Formats: sequence, C-alpha cells, structure tokens
Amino acid sequence: MHNGCTTNPLQSFAFCFRIINKNEYVFILKLFLDNKMNAKQLKQELNKLKNPAKAKILQKFFKTRKGEYGGGDVFLGISNPELKNTAKRYVSLELKALQILLNSKIHEYRQASLFILTLKFEKAEEKDKKRIFMLYMKNYNNINNWDLVDLTAHKIAGAYLIDKDKKMLYEFARSKHLWKKRIAMISCYWFIKNNQYVGALKIARILLYDKHDLIHKAVGWMLREIGKRSKKTEENFLKKYYKQMPRTMLRYAIEKFPEPQRQKILKGKY
Repeated sequence: MHNGCTTNPLQSFAFCFRIINKNEYVFILKLFLDNKMNAKQLKQELNKLKNPAKAKILQKFFKTRKGEYGGGDVFLGISNPELKNTAKRYVSLELKALQILLNSKIHEYRQASLFILTLKFEKAEEKDKKRIFMLYMKNYNNINNWDLVDLTAHKIAGAYLIDKDKKMLYEFARSKHLWKKRIAMISCYWFIKNNQYVGALKIARILLYDKHDLIHKAVGWMLREIGKRSKKTEENFLKKYYKQMPRTMLRYAIEKFPEPQRQKILKGKY
C-alpha cells in the first residue's frame, strides 16, 4: 500500500496532492523549492535590482572611500524594502551559505545575509540561537557599517544575551575595533526595550572617552532610549558624566529633553 514515502520528493508531493487541496500543495512545493535555493541564486536576484545612480549616492553617504570608516564597501543601490522582500524568500539558507554572503564586499549581500539571520534567530531553538549568535559575533569584520550593526545587533546579540553573562559585549566595548564597539552598544537596545539598563550603562561608561563620532552617536542614542523609559535613570547617569561626554554624545542623549533643560545642560549648568 502506497504511504507517500517515496525516495523522490516530487513523487511524494504528487501523492500529497491527492489528499490535500491545491493551495496546500503549492505551499508545500514552495517550501521544497526554497530549500534548494542557494547563495548564488540570491546574489543573482539582488543583482537584478541594482540601481547605479542610487549606488553612487550610497557610496558617498556611507563613507566608502579609502581611509573612511566604510572604506572598500560596494553598493548595488537596492532599497531596504526590495532587499527584505527578496531576502525573506531565502530564510531556509544554511549558515554556511549565509557566511558566503557575509564574506562578500557587496554591502547588500551582507545586509541580506544579516536580515536572514535575524529571521532565523526569531524562530530558532535555543541551541540554534547560540549557533547564530556565535556566527554573528565572529563576523564583526563583515558587519562593517553602521546600518548593518543598527538593524541587527540588538535582534541577535542583544536578544541572545538578555538573560546571560554580558562578558563578551564588555570585551567588544573595550576593544579598539570600531564595529565591535558599536555592536556592543547597539546590542543593549534589546535590554533597554525590556527595561534592563545595567548593561547599557556599563558599556556607555566604557565608551565615554571614545574618539569616534559613530560611537558618540551610538552611546547618546542608547542613553536617549533609556530616558524614554526611565528619565530618572538617564538623568542620574548624565549628572555624573555630562561634563565629560563628547558634545555629539550629549546632544543625542538629551535630544528629547524640554528645551530649557537641554540648553541648561549644554551650558554646563545641570
């Protein structure tokens, strides 16, 4: 008696078609075909979406010239909605395929890979979450522009470490590597959204004297996010450190304060 368990998956689908409706069959068939997709196919789809005029603008906006923080990064000029709509069809890609994309000099290939990692992480079992987290953290050299960090660090590193030791984040924050430091700070966004501020404040203290503008902005942003949820917590930090903070960091941190209070702080009269 035929039980549908053939060695040919498509024959199995043909059997299924006799016992389920057409929509269910198409859905199952799509899942099967998705599993056959690979990194090369995703690259080909993204290449079809490239926009040279927009790419030129992005190259300048993300500081990709030699010596700039995004030096060597190459853009195709794909919008975020287009990239996400394409990438989400490849959520079944294995981690080794995603690593291939992360190794690319093409910004949108890396961005697509990171977006897929966030989707996989959301639905993964704990052991698989750890694998995704470790892959993410070891690829800090490939998560090498602020948009890549800001869209993903909290959703993977932050989400994984929220109930765990934060030692790795503190080590990242103390490094001399720009993207390690930004990953450390932005990962805290997940903690902050869950009303956990200790880790974020510790990393903010570590980065207080950092020289890079992108770190000043990241720290100020996270302090502002804390203030949205607990202004007292942010103010306690600011009263202790505001005179030592770089100007950009301070401006970002107090952006939502009432104007009279903001001006008072900027004049050093908190």
